[in-house]
Amino acid sequence: METKLLNLKGQEVGKINLPELFSVKPDPHFIHEVMKHYLANKHRGTACTKTRAEISGGGKKPWKQKGTGRARAGSTRSPIWRKGGVVFGPKPRSFRQYLPIQKLRQALIEALSARAADGAVLVMENLALAAGKTSSLNDLQKGLNAKSVLFITDKMDKNFKTASKNIQSFGWCLASNLNAYEAMRNERLVFTSAGLKAFAETVKEG
Repeated sequence: METKLLNLKGQEVGKINLPELFSVKPDPHFIHEVMKHYLANKHRGTACTKTRAEISGGGKKPWKQKGTGRARAGSTRSPIWRKGGVVFGPKPRSFRQYLPIQKLRQALIEALSARAADGAVLVMENLALAAGKTSSLNDLQKGLNAKSVLFITDKMDKNFKTASKNIQSFGWCLASNLNAYEAMRNERLVFTSAGLKAFAETVKEG
């Protein structure tokens, strides 16, 4: 499979062949399962409500049991009272899920194959900038014209990291840290030539 080869101005300077792992037939249900895994692991699980036992006050019986004409009440912190406890409310818990490394690796390959088929995978010669100025990436930002762009490289150029810091749509990661979630959620995936080679080697070593 071929894709566009870009320069630092976002201009197409040629074509480049992607490795065979970008040509795998993706399974949508499998990718969905792995996406749920990543989203669940991002869930902090810190929501917390208090039961009637954890709310201060309410130790005294509001009124006597009989003779008032009102319903029986034992505490002002009953769940049916205002400012009372919460019945079956959320408590801090872990939402983490486990999937084998082999499945996560296969999901990444299938996700990249799906994105490559959509034309979302591009390759750049390198990310080496002469200076770490945001203005030096204006042409690249216009050329890519995407809401979110993930740059994948073998090692990050210091000037590029500094220049892209103020561009909200730009993000980056090392080829060894790429996962299926990041591959699916970004509108464009831009590999450097070295990053593409490093990624292929990482998957091969597996």
